Amino acid sequence: MKPLFQQLIPPVSELFYRRDDPNDRRLGEVVIPGSAGYDSAAVVILGCPQDLGVQRNRGRAGAAQGPTAIRRCLYRLGVAGIADLPICDLGDVPVDGDLEAIHERHRAIAAQIIADGKLLISLGGGNDISFPDMAALAAAAPAPPLAINIDAHYDVRADHPANSGTPYRQLIEAGLIDPRRYWVIGAQPYANSPVYTAYLQERGATIVELSEARRTGLAATVQALVAASDATSIGWGFDLDVVQSAEAPGVSAPNPLGMRGDELVSLAILAGAEHRTRLIEFSELNPRYDIDDRTARLAAVAIWYALAAFAGRRHA
Repeated sequence: MKPLFQQLIPPVSELFYRRDDPNDRRLGEVVIPGSAGYDSAAVVILGCPQDLGVQRNRGRAGAAQGPTAIRRCLYRLGVAGIADLPICDLGDVPVDGDLEAIHERHRAIAAQIIADGKLLISLGGGNDISFPDMAALAAAAPAPPLAINIDAHYDVRADHPANSGTPYRQLIEAGLIDPRRYWVIGAQPYANSPVYTAYLQERGATIVELSEARRTGLAATVQALVAASDATSIGWGFDLDVVQSAEAPGVSAPNPLGMRGDELVSLAILAGAEHRTRLIEFSELNPRYDIDDRTARLAAVAIWYALAAFAGRRHA
């Protein structure tokens, strides 16, 4: 085990669903928990179960249980097309201490995973984990990096201390991400201040509002943008409040007019299929407000499709 990983909290064994039916294997029977499968893994799952940044941002608490809820649904899914994909679930970053201490732990571990050439699937928790995740991408992946935020919000608030609304401003102001390689996909005008629109426009960031992207098709719009990008590595942050609350009620900030679930999945497929992708992050799942695991199931299915696309690319 790498010394850095010794601090991690192993994933709970009960989350790894088993049918023990050779004709119907599930992901819980394929994914290797803990560090035992790390060296051979192509994909590594890492959780950060905290919502301190959400609470600082005056959001509703509960996202700390997001990684557990995602795993519970993900590991019940089948293995068609991904049975041979080596996946390791390292468990969770310890969340004792303040938000800044948690972020530094998460950043160091995420950077190690990316530097080792693994695809990192990062599970929040609050969307503030985009700061350590994308900082790790900037430090450990080939430059220049591209940060894609699939979100109703810009996440460039000028708040102090940092919270779930500040991660990309932190990255830009620290010089970790070039604002010209920061994209917000699915933004909603009613969810953002014009002050922050001006902030991003002045710095050359790309803002794609959901209504705008739908004119030519959401996936087609993003695919064209990605194909034209000069980035060498890409990190995708999926904030689940980008999805309409009818399909994703279990989030910190519910969205009445967001993406459909199938649109979110189409972007997850693009993320998995893109050869420059080094990081895929899902955040803001709040099980406390979910209905019949609706949001957790959507997140799990989106991750499944990203994994399937990644597996298909490896075998192409």
